[in-house]
Amino acid sequence: MLPVIAVTGASGRVGGRVARRLSGADAATRLIGRDPTRLPELPGATVARPASYGDGEAMRRALDGAQTLFMVSAHEAAGRVKEHCTAVDAAVAAGIERIVYVSFVGAAPDATFTFARDHWHTEQYIRSCGVRHTFLRDNFYLAAFPSMTGKDGVLRGPGGQGRVAAVAHDDIADAAAAVLLDGTRTHDRVVYDLTGPGAFTLAEAAETLSEVTGRAVRYHLESREEAYASRAGYGAEDWEVTGWVSSYEAIAKGEMATVSDAVPRLTGHPAQGLHDYLVAHPGSWRHLLPGTP
Repeated sequence: MLPVIAVTGASGRVGGRVARRLSGADAATRLIGRDPTRLPELPGATVARPASYGDGEAMRRALDGAQTLFMVSAHEAAGRVKEHCTAVDAAVAAGIERIVYVSFVGAAPDATFTFARDHWHTEQYIRSCGVRHTFLRDNFYLAAFPSMTGKDGVLRGPGGQGRVAAVAHDDIADAAAAVLLDGTRTHDRVVYDLTGPGAFTLAEAAETLSEVTGRAVRYHLESREEAYASRAGYGAEDWEVTGWVSSYEAIAKGEMATVSDAVPRLTGHPAQGLHDYLVAHPGSWRHLLPGTP
């Protein structure tokens, strides 16, 4: 009987990709989510009863009988670390032997990017539980750059001249699947930084967006005060706006600039860069074209 890999966030952009890769490799998977109707139907995959990270008992039932947990971090929230810890406790209680956790590059208690602090606390908690573990520290997503660019063709933020080694969702999923499908202990207690093939400034990102889309895109360097003011109209809570702004500030400080070879080492293929990503995903920047609603 094949060991069961439980996949959380399987309706999302990372978890869904990983679930499909595991299914394609004939792995036994269990898909976990708050709304099972949103989970994909895949060969070799079963769907657990509804479970959220904050509901320890539901998570324990959903994980019962599985050996490995692929744990996608919860959506940003003020109580995210507590939810993660509850899910980890449930995994241990269910007998999970290994956790592969999707973290963030530069995770540290004093990281400039405030959401990266959540990941550090979660990593520390997983370590303290004594379970086998691997941490996949993703860099910024390549998909973020067209979405962060306004309809006015301006990519704005306090990113300075810092560089970011952004990574594609597909490369993250390929790397995660390689780790999950490896039955050895090669990846135990290993931290992988998952990045693209190079690091670029936000001004260079704007140039690449211009080249691919045919639309003039420029980078506007904001001060911290301007960054908070330009995001004040979204109706988000203070902690969330701070997370948005501090992500740019982390880029400015060089905390996302390191390029890793983990993607090609784990997957056997080169990591995708911003230009190739934009060419392959025109839907990501279609909102920048004139006349697009």
